Amino acid sequence: MEKYGSEKARFLKEIMDLMVPIEGGSIELRDFLNTDKWLSTDYTLSNPGSSKKTITWTEAIEPFHVMKYPVTQQLYHFIMHEEEIEPIVSKLPITEVSWMDAITFCNELSRKLGRMECYTVTNESENTIFNKIANGFRLLSDAEWQYACKAGSTGYRYARIDHIAWYQGNSNGSVHKVGQLLPNPWGLYDLIGNVWEWCWDLYDAERYGNYRVFRGGSWAEVENNCGSTSRRKSMPNFKIDDLGFRIALTNP
Repeated sequence: MEKYGSEKARFLKEIMDLMVPIEGGSIELRDFLNTDKWLSTDYTLSNPGSSKKTITWTEAIEPFHVMKYPVTQQLYHFIMHEEEIEPIVSKLPITEVSWMDAITFCNELSRKLGRMECYTVTNESENTIFNKIANGFRLLSDAEWQYACKAGSTGYRYARIDHIAWYQGNSNGSVHKVGQLLPNPWGLYDLIGNVWEWCWDLYDAERYGNYRVFRGGSWAEVENNCGSTSRRKSMPNFKIDDLGFRIALTNP
């Protein structure tokens, strides 16, 4: 801890200043269920001509805090590799991180800032335990993510896409610094586009095993794939150059 010395208080304040309070409410979620069986055990191949049905459900949202931006490279590498502290704002989001990397970061950030870790990690990721009463940093749930993204709006996006999101049509083929475009009505940036964001939830344990949810679209996606209900899944050790994460707090 000596390495952090006099920087620790400033760093803690900077992190907490970026955490936006979100009031509770409710949100309706939607997914498209493939009704055909999978032909392969790794969930990569379904029957030709597969059919889908729409399912919806509503979840209650308790008050929480969420970071204005996706976790940046500077923040991630400082916490995980003890690199020098640099400003968090206007930096590139971290990518090439798995779901396991993201929850490990949350625990490490919690430890360094004197908070209780939210996750008890096991070798089988689907058995990782989330301590809901812990005051540490964590990933957003699937429902929290959509609730925070929509920010009280009713459409697929809260404003014109070129005003709020980096996507295939304007990204010039690369990720962009956080906070460069307009925020949503609750002051959150880059929820749509720039990088997909890991969520805590299993996508559908019965059908897809340990696959986890990620949300929002990215710089590499076409316009239609970038929105508040855009929802995908992958294995918890999956990494790619347009997938990152954002952090939340239950008890600030």
